[in-house]
Amino acid sequence: MNTEYRGVVFFDLDGTLLNENSVVSPAVGQAVKQLRQNGYLPVINTGRSPLEIVAAREATGIDTFVSLNGSYIEHRHQSLYQGKIETEIVQRVVTLADKLGDQVAFYTTDQIKASAHSQDLADAYNLIHTPIPAVVPDFYLHHDILMLLLLTRTNDHFYHEQLPELTYYRNSPFSIDTVRKGNSKMHGIKTLMANLNLVGLPTYAFGDGPNDLPMLSYVDHPVVMANGIAEAKAQAEFITKSNREDGIVTGLQHFGLIK
Repeated sequence: MNTEYRGVVFFDLDGTLLNENSVVSPAVGQAVKQLRQNGYLPVINTGRSPLEIVAAREATGIDTFVSLNGSYIEHRHQSLYQGKIETEIVQRVVTLADKLGDQVAFYTTDQIKASAHSQDLADAYNLIHTPIPAVVPDFYLHHDILMLLLLTRTNDHFYHEQLPELTYYRNSPFSIDTVRKGNSKMHGIKTLMANLNLVGLPTYAFGDGPNDLPMLSYVDHPVVMANGIAEAKAQAEFITKSNREDGIVTGLQHFGLIK
């Protein structure tokens, strides 16, 4: 077992490590840096892409992350895992979306493009304060796609029924994170821990939403934000303050990981 660390702490971003303005507050940034100084490995575990977490990494000094809901993992600038969605499956998603009048955003390790523009597309990205992707309808034919974002408000059941080989996490009223079956934040944790020989160390996780449920169910010490959903709070060992109130700091202090 890796003896470099005393434990591993996983952080969701939206609604958790990030405040209501989708930024890391100075207090939270300092707390994470203190956590590392105290011998713990901080890890971002998010549905966002690597492109969308640069500012959070800079504010916290975190250089290990599980992104795209477990579909891409990186440690100290080295890729550890990529969970590609087969092009044929992406094609079926696009065909169904076109039929339903929905749109699809395509995610690689370093790019995000969309099949078409819509108000849902704009609303989904404005909600998390990130740029609206450019429209490149055939992007998926020429790149390895690790995650899809379905831009739809009400058509969830069509995708679930017709494309069961994918896993879906609704992340806003406008959109659904979509990954290859088996990929999740929990899968990302298992893969990271095995690759870095961390199995056996105590694990902690902070989250708030639907895609955090697998992660919270797996770690030793699940922490949920006061702004979290009821299903997440039901799994919590500790419910901390909200992301607006620097709940990360309170949670880390509760477990004695920082002072």
